[in-house]
Amino acid sequence: MILELDCGNSFIKWRVLELDKAHVFAEGVVGSDIALIESLLALASLTLKHCRLVSVRASEETSELVAALVDTFGVAVVCAASSRQMAGVRNGYEDFERLGLDRWLAMLGGFQLASGACLVLDFGTAATADFIAADGEHLGGFICPGMPLMRNQLRTHTRKIRYDDVSAERALECLVPGRTTVEAVERGCTLMLRGFVLTQLELARSYWGSDFSVFLTGGDAELISDAVPGARLVPDLVFVGLAMACPLS
Repeated sequence: MILELDCGNSFIKWRVLELDKAHVFAEGVVGSDIALIESLLALASLTLKHCRLVSVRASEETSELVAALVDTFGVAVVCAASSRQMAGVRNGYEDFERLGLDRWLAMLGGFQLASGACLVLDFGTAATADFIAADGEHLGGFICPGMPLMRNQLRTHTRKIRYDDVSAERALECLVPGRTTVEAVERGCTLMLRGFVLTQLELARSYWGSDFSVFLTGGDAELISDAVPGARLVPDLVFVGLAMACPLS
């Protein structure tokens, strides 16, 4: 079995694949290294042979997780690394190592699935957009706060904004003007994300007309999926790129 990890700023997304790589044995999202280990140990018939991961965390944090995986499961761990060019995609950053690894892998996955120009939109702690031309040239991208950051900033700096996650979920059942604070905040932040998306689409059309694919990924991608009817929602797009960056024999 193969353990794949996407270690983000807030959560660790994980999945276990059968060795034929065609079947997901188990998957989940956790908030800590300890929770990850516990989730894996709770799986019956788990026999890990390989592990590959991508991490945007500090190198010390990543090293601690790798050590814990090696100690607990005796598995070799391969970590994705930055590169100037891979799988036909050319990193567009002036300092290619400064491009977030999760963005890089999502671009690799999107370009492979599109077989042409594509716009990759990722909605996690931050919201990101990346433009990849048909020849594989990364034209650059944008980063703005995602739903978690916008929500938490308002909660932190505005004393009267207090509500729970259940209330937040209910507030997003529609997007009419809010009549409570939770509705106003959640719907306002969602509309900001939608505005971000529509701007990226306009820019992509100025580059490529209608000849491009749009990919949506990340934990909050479904919040704006109906605003881009032709987009492909690919929750595991980073894992598609991870398999390309870290092939296992």
